[in-house]
Amino acid sequence: MSAASEKTRVLTGITTTGTPHLGNYVGAIKPAIEASRDPGVQSYYFLADLHALIKCQDPKRVQASRLEIAATWMALGLDTDNAIFYRQSDIPEIPELAWMLSCICAKGLMNRAHAYKAAVADNEAADDQDPDKGITMGLFGYPVLMAADILMFNASRVPVGRDQAQHIEMARDMAGRFNHLYKGQYFTLPEAVVDEEGELLRGLDGRKMSKSYNNTIPLFVSEKKLLKLVRKIKTNSLEPGEPKDPDACTLFQIYSAFASAEEVVAMREEYANGIGWGEAKNRVFEYLNEHLREPRERYQALLEDPGHIERVLLKGAERARAEAAPLMDRLRQVAGLGRFV
Repeated sequence: MSAASEKTRVLTGITTTGTPHLGNYVGAIKPAIEASRDPGVQSYYFLADLHALIKCQDPKRVQASRLEIAATWMALGLDTDNAIFYRQSDIPEIPELAWMLSCICAKGLMNRAHAYKAAVADNEAADDQDPDKGITMGLFGYPVLMAADILMFNASRVPVGRDQAQHIEMARDMAGRFNHLYKGQYFTLPEAVVDEEGELLRGLDGRKMSKSYNNTIPLFVSEKKLLKLVRKIKTNSLEPGEPKDPDACTLFQIYSAFASAEEVVAMREEYANGIGWGEAKNRVFEYLNEHLREPRERYQALLEDPGHIERVLLKGAERARAEAAPLMDRLRQVAGLGRFV
């Protein structure tokens, strides 16, 4: 067994429909980049651009998002020599595997998928006669494509939010079904890694930071725009000098996600001593701006050199296909789709 095959395989996909924000960084990007530097882990990070088409049919947005997200991960220090970083659409074996899996996946399993059930519930709440109104096969079959993403590289661990854990169970079901039907151990059964302690960063309005709520702070906005957004963070009406509760404060939560333990303790004391909101916002802006200054410069330089990003992604795709193509050849053979000679 090779050293590479002995490594723990961890896979993460990033849907290319938006611009990365502080919440993405804290919840997914930062821990993933740290993992990419672990020599005992073989990480697979991919731009989930085929998944993006489920929700977005704006080609300019998808294209821009692919570039921005790739530049973000690289600017923040993703180790692309250790981790395999690629575009989903550059690996034709993935949709081929998705079709194979769809042929052994029970429709009833897909009927229970959270996203599909939520879309049906919305239609029923609107009194639509057709409960499937507006629901595409892309949305319905999304868990099958996700399973193909995971099983193609036999990832054993898949970091996901709680809302995605169901899809890992579905991938396990499909892997087990395929192994049983074709009498072999073709796929590893993946495990969901749900971070129960994971921090969901709050946005400008105090709700979860999400582009759906239009309350995000993009990672690499200009210094002027960053200051404007920080000043928009919702606070209460307590005056300077009045003690404030840091644990109920979005501003403090954002600061804590970036600051050291000692700095957090010091800021907590400032809250107890009644720091004014204007001063607190200035402190948070200055801290974030300093923390993001160098990555922001690298990000802008990368956007101005898309050819470099393209070369990195193509190199990642070449490494990914070196694994995907032989596995797909084997799967074709066992399914009866191999060549005659």
